[in-house]
Amino acid sequence: MPDLFTLKECTLAELITAGEAYLLEHPLVYGHGTDNAFDEAAWLALEACGISPIDPLDSYEIAVDQPHLQQAQQWFRRRAVDKVPVAYLTGRAWFAGLEFTVDERALIPRSPIAELIHKEFTPWLQEAPGTALDLCCGGGCIGIAMATVFPQCVIDAVDLSEDALELAAINVQKHRMGDQLQLHRGDLFAPLNSNQKYDVIVSNPPYVDARDMRDISPEFGHEPQMGLAAGPDGLDIVERILAESKAFLNPNGVLIVEVGNSKEAVDKRFSRLDLVWLDFEYGGEGVFLLDAASL
Repeated sequence: MPDLFTLKECTLAELITAGEAYLLEHPLVYGHGTDNAFDEAAWLALEACGISPIDPLDSYEIAVDQPHLQQAQQWFRRRAVDKVPVAYLTGRAWFAGLEFTVDERALIPRSPIAELIHKEFTPWLQEAPGTALDLCCGGGCIGIAMATVFPQCVIDAVDLSEDALELAAINVQKHRMGDQLQLHRGDLFAPLNSNQKYDVIVSNPPYVDARDMRDISPEFGHEPQMGLAAGPDGLDIVERILAESKAFLNPNGVLIVEVGNSKEAVDKRFSRLDLVWLDFEYGGEGVFLLDAASL
C-alpha cells in the first residue's frame, strides 16, 4: 500500500485508501459526523479535490492533480497529528440534509434532533408549529432546519456567545432565512420578550460534566468549551431551562432538550418529571421531551 506522503500521482480511490491507512496509524477519536477512519478519509480526499462528499460520483478512478493531492496531504496531517475534526478543516458540515458553514466559533452540528425535525416532530406536535425557539443555537443549524421544514413558522434563536452568533448569521444568510429567523444574544430566555410563547422549544445546550471535561479528547478540545461544559454533573444549564421554559410555551407546546451522556444525571435529579426519552431510527440518544402541562 502506498504511503500517503510519498504519493506523487494517484487516483481518488488510491488517495482514500492511503489516507485511511494513515489515519489508522494514529489514535483518533471520531464523532463529529463520522465514526470511522474510512469515512473520514473519503470526506477529506473528496473535499480536497473540490468534490462534495454528498454528491454521487460515477467513478473513483479519476486522477488527482498535484495541488489537490497537496491539499489532501496537509489536511490528513492536521487531522492525524493536531487532531482537528474534519469539518473544521473543510469548513462545512451537513445537518438535517442541509449544508452549513462551520468553524471553531461553534460546535460542529451532529445532534439526533435532526431526525425529529425531518419527521416534523410527529407524533409530538399535532400540527405545524407557528412559533419555535432554538435555545443555545450555536451556528444556527437547528433553527435553520426548522425554518426549512416549517416555512410558515416564525423562529427565534438564542446564544450567549457572540462568536457563535456571528457564525449563525453567516448560515442564516446562506439559507436566506433572514425574514423567518431572528438571532438574539443573551443568557437563555433573557433576551426574549417575556410575553412571547412558542409551540416548540428545542435546545442542544452545554451538558458535559466536570469529569468528562477533564478527560475530553483533543478533537473535542478544538470546539468552544462554553458550548460543552455545564458544571459538576452537566446540568447547570438544563436545570435552568426546565425552570424557565414553561413561561415561554403555549399550552400545547413541547420542550425538547438534548443532554447526551448526562441522561442518567437528569433522570436522578428530575425523577419527579414525566420525561419522555426519545428513540432514534438513525442512532443517537439522550434527548428528552416534556409538554407544557408536565412542566
